[in-house]
Amino acid sequence: MADSAQYTVGWICALQTEYVAARAFLDERHPPPSTHSPNDNNHYTLGKIGDHLVVIAVLPDGEYGVAAAASIAESMLHSFPNIRFGLMVGIGGGAPTSKQDIRLGDVVVSSSRGNDHGGVSFYDLGKELQDEDFRPTGFLNQAPRVLRTALAGVQTLHEEEGHQLQENIRLALERNPRLRKKYARPNPTSDRLYQSDFVHRESERSCDELCSDDRVIIRPERGDDIDDPVIHYGLIASGSKLVRNATFRDKLAAKQGILCFEMEAAGLRNLFPCLVIRGICDYSDSHKNKQWQGYAAMTAAAYARDLLNQIIPQQVQAEQRASEILGVLQPQLDDMSELVSNVQITVSASARDLESVVQSIDLDKLPVAEGAEFGSYKEQHEAECLPGTRTDLLRRVEEWAHSPKGKCVFWLYGLAGTGKSTVSRSTASLFKKQRLLAASFFFKRNGGDRGNARRFFSTIARQLFASIPELRPALIRTIKKEPDIAVQSFNEQFTKLIYDPLSQLEPQQESSLLLIVIDALDECDNDQDIQLILHLLPRVQDIKSVSQRWSLVEFLFVNASTCRVSIKK
Repeated sequence: MADSAQYTVGWICALQTEYVAARAFLDERHPPPSTHSPNDNNHYTLGKIGDHLVVIAVLPDGEYGVAAAASIAESMLHSFPNIRFGLMVGIGGGAPTSKQDIRLGDVVVSSSRGNDHGGVSFYDLGKELQDEDFRPTGFLNQAPRVLRTALAGVQTLHEEEGHQLQENIRLALERNPRLRKKYARPNPTSDRLYQSDFVHRESERSCDELCSDDRVIIRPERGDDIDDPVIHYGLIASGSKLVRNATFRDKLAAKQGILCFEMEAAGLRNLFPCLVIRGICDYSDSHKNKQWQGYAAMTAAAYARDLLNQIIPQQVQAEQRASEILGVLQPQLDDMSELVSNVQITVSASARDLESVVQSIDLDKLPVAEGAEFGSYKEQHEAECLPGTRTDLLRRVEEWAHSPKGKCVFWLYGLAGTGKSTVSRSTASLFKKQRLLAASFFFKRNGGDRGNARRFFSTIARQLFASIPELRPALIRTIKKEPDIAVQSFNEQFTKLIYDPLSQLEPQQESSLLLIVIDALDECDNDQDIQLILHLLPRVQDIKSVSQRWSLVEFLFVNASTCRVSIKK
């Protein structure tokens, strides 16, 4: 039986496919360990690569993500206390750009490239700031110095002599012909990168059946002077949710220089000093399939073997034991099992956060009129009714809103300067506190986008998206299908952004009311636009599903007595 104290390199795989590929590159295989730490349920393969004694572990079947990775690393360090560093080796989704020609089968290696982090960014741990892009705040620490030195050595070797990944994979498959069908390189014609706005709609059918070659991005063949697969060094994005969104992929690639997405490294945080190596098996879009997973796992494992061969065993022994690093952190974490439990709780929250980020990218295609929404920064200093004033009028508005027999529209008019907007702000404030305010738009003459109606329906739709969660899937589908919806006709905008999404809602047993406040409509600079708004918006009350969910969908229109429009019942 093997002596667990002799092993100094930990190799973690998330999937069984990655585990098979890792085992294929061992120079020697050793018997299983003689002892385990209590409560260690990991499955291990022990062996040798070059002069290094290596422990390979795989996540339990059906488990993946940050929590599982944290758990397996903790158990490994307890059972093999002399491990100095780890390698997280497996597959990931590529993020190709015009600057980074990433293709299926290529390898991405986490590298700081001159920054003070370890080349792994947590894509669902960050800040969503007003008028700014999502800003990640979590990064893996730099890999141990011995690994960073080996990176420099292997890059130099590959630049001078080229790499032998393809040849080493061929030799590994010769040693085990059973692996050829799943782990050999697929036909290069199956490496298809689709345009980012082209979505694979049906998960049960393949791209061969559904996806037109007209939407494939044409890329030139790689020349003989380029090593294939190509090895890329840079930032890997890690998080708790599988990324299958090309728009999200492209945004992070452009803004942050992300090369690859994966789901486990974030779970190690800074508990396990390691390097992340990923073979590219898809493009992090809706066209995912498993055809390239085996080969991508082999390219990553082949690179990991090359890397280890650059390291002298004495250098490894000089590194601090990873279990000692864990011991230093233990008082701060209290108890690792509690940490893993908390990570599991965080996963679902992080998934929701990621979904919000993805949706925000789509919503950027719906421009809003700055300052038009009640409660916005530009409106924060505008007055509401003083306590004890306008009580009769405010009571009439509230009675109208709550009356099951009330009309769809409350039309508030009066001379300029008589406080109509003050009443509308007080009404909006009241119903916002009661969580009944669905949307608002405060027009303002010469107020930029508030002085016209060009962004009226997109602004209302953005607010309905926030107010009615069930509306979001239909609205996102509309934006994806017609990204130019915000510049289409008013009738098209109303129908596709408001009427159709509301029509798709399921009825619910208890009905309530939904209030939309439109203030200073007469300050809109186009009479025809005013007429269209008055004609279109009340039509939502005719939607059957809407009338079943809400007793009334009501509109408070505030206008001057000099209004240039007329209302017809």
